[in-house]
Amino acid sequence: MSQRKQTLFILSLVLLWYSSNIGVLLLNKYLLSNYGFRFPIFLTMCHMSACAILSYVSIVFLKIVPLQTVKSRSQLAKIATLSTVFCGSVVGGNISLRYLPVSFNQAVGATTPFFTALFAYLMTFKREAWVTYATLVPVVAGVVIASEGEPGFHLYGFIMCISATAARAFKSVLQGILLSSEGERSCFVDHVTCSFYLNEIFVLVFLILECTLLTIRSGLSAKRRYR
Repeated sequence: MSQRKQTLFILSLVLLWYSSNIGVLLLNKYLLSNYGFRFPIFLTMCHMSACAILSYVSIVFLKIVPLQTVKSRSQLAKIATLSTVFCGSVVGGNISLRYLPVSFNQAVGATTPFFTALFAYLMTFKREAWVTYATLVPVVAGVVIASEGEPGFHLYGFIMCISATAARAFKSVLQGILLSSEGERSCFVDHVTCSFYLNEIFVLVFLILECTLLTIRSGLSAKRRYR
């Protein structure tokens, strides 16, 4: 592949990534806020199911990367931990969309580097250059100012949004720690394989959670009916 074609290919991937992320965000906002869909956990499970299926197709049929298997319980536990943290971040983000405008949701999400630097220091004692910390100050200050003047501000939505942002940063740091050994790097050399296993566990966790919530709701409805 020539240099020009490779550049165009990379630019097209970046454009596709941006457009798909914006599309998913706006569609989630429409379903959860405007349309009145009240099941953010189920919506997230559908999203992750599609990701798992597409990852499987990419690995098995398109053969973008070779098929790799989990070789130990330790690996499975690490992937499950990452998936659980990722679950919390995605659900929190979807719940916040019910109460906050998309623009404000994304403004709060811009503080992810701040939480990443914070967790990296607390968990690994890794310090960044002072310039890095200095550039994070106006970002955080901007979110504080935006929160004060946001007409659509909702406290519960803001708490869920900031929690999702922190969980997303925590997941990034945790992934760097858990998959830092030579053995783990040799088993998960590509993001597609890691995403495939993460989404599988993700869907399983949400399936159990959604069934539990449906059982609880059914029990509460039955009690109200017989009162």
